[in-house]
Amino acid sequence: MKTEIKEQLKTAFESKTEEEIREMIENAHGLMSYYRCAILEIETKFRVLNEQFSISFERNPIESIRTRLKTPHSIQEKLIRRGFPLTLESIEENLYDIAGIRVICTYIDDIYKLADCLINQDDITLVSMKDYIKNPKENGYRSLHLIVEIPIFLVGEKKLVKAEVQLRTVSMESWSNVEHSLCYKKDISPELKAETSKKLLEYADACNKIDLGMQELRERVENR
Repeated sequence: MKTEIKEQLKTAFESKTEEEIREMIENAHGLMSYYRCAILEIETKFRVLNEQFSISFERNPIESIRTRLKTPHSIQEKLIRRGFPLTLESIEENLYDIAGIRVICTYIDDIYKLADCLINQDDITLVSMKDYIKNPKENGYRSLHLIVEIPIFLVGEKKLVKAEVQLRTVSMESWSNVEHSLCYKKDISPELKAETSKKLLEYADACNKIDLGMQELRERVENR
């Protein structure tokens, strides 16, 4: 599959003139700057919320915030894999996860509180929500995924940009990182793969029990 995508990318660029490729790259730089601006806007909103929580509840619900911007090559691969045209218009219309913000929270209920606070803001439009905490993936993966649309204000122009927001606890993040390192693009036997998947699912359930237990402990302490 990877070789096939490389060949399609090569063919796509060979069919264009140097001037067309140069124009695409220049326009892509402008488009990617919009997504960088969207990341800055959303990250700022979460940092403000974190500050407000510290005042209202005397604690910070956010452990860390991580951001990422898909590379042009990754964008091209995804367009080809999904059968979409290799154009800037196609990127904006079909890919919603070019700009990514991951918010690592202390407790599960903080995830839902922060998500509600974000999507209830006047300038945020919720495009879609996938709750992999209440409905985990088959491999045990847990996280709350939001696709949101936010306006960015440019020189003489307002532009609406979509971005993906993931909210998860520290243990969900740790599990996801380990799962990725063990399973992503690893050439292992079917037997070892099955055993690894089984163990990872058990550990995902264990992490969830810890999250729920920690939240219960916090509530008992706060309500003492």
